[in-house]
Amino acid sequence: MNSGRLQAKRILITAAGQGIGRASALACAREGAQVIATDINAVLLASLADMPGIQTEVLDVRDAKAIAALAQRLPTLDVLFNCAGIVPNGTVLECSESDWDLAFDLNVKSMYRMVQAFLPAMLERAKVTDGASIINMASMASSIKGFPNRFAYGASKAAVIGLTKAIAADYVKAGLRCNAVCPGTVDTPSLRQRIASAPDPVEAEKNFLARQPTGRLATAEEIAPMVVYLASDESRMVTGQALLVDGGATI
Repeated sequence: MNSGRLQAKRILITAAGQGIGRASALACAREGAQVIATDINAVLLASLADMPGIQTEVLDVRDAKAIAALAQRLPTLDVLFNCAGIVPNGTVLECSESDWDLAFDLNVKSMYRMVQAFLPAMLERAKVTDGASIINMASMASSIKGFPNRFAYGASKAAVIGLTKAIAADYVKAGLRCNAVCPGTVDTPSLRQRIASAPDPVEAEKNFLARQPTGRLATAEEIAPMVVYLASDESRMVTGQALLVDGGATI
């Protein structure tokens, strides 16, 4: 049973078709939010189409024109959750320029595009509400603690934290909060695809488990409560933070 912690708040979530984005969309809707669930994959979004409190929009977060058009069409947001991202593998010597460019375009520049498009109206709305919140998806991996074979990923997620702190500092007096969520290893379709594509999938899964002191992977549903908290008025004094939800992996 929900407690209405997000009653009447308008929340847009990117990459909401699966994984943490989907779990967060469902959790926010259960708490009374009006959720706009976006994803580049219309098939994945279809599973959310009939959920109470959720409307779906196909969106490519690498398409600035599409983002601008959506921002013009939608009502003003209270919360923006930038969840879209990619996890490239490899060291600096294995990272091509195209790998680097894709990691930064999807993991960082997409957030820049989304914030630029939606922030002006959010700031106006924040003047007459309890404030607005931007939540960015970072990671424990490399942005907080170094992990092998995560060169481009770690660099891009570290940039997300810098982006988050810069936005928080610029707009703290305007009623806008901006924070980053840093999950540990989460059992998502994306992770399962990476495990399956490894030369030895069994060994790959063992390695992912080995870095989790809890002895198990997190679920997407265990990350979503942090998103709900940062979207809610309960977190009004939290801004500019990189919040770990990693099961002790960075202790």
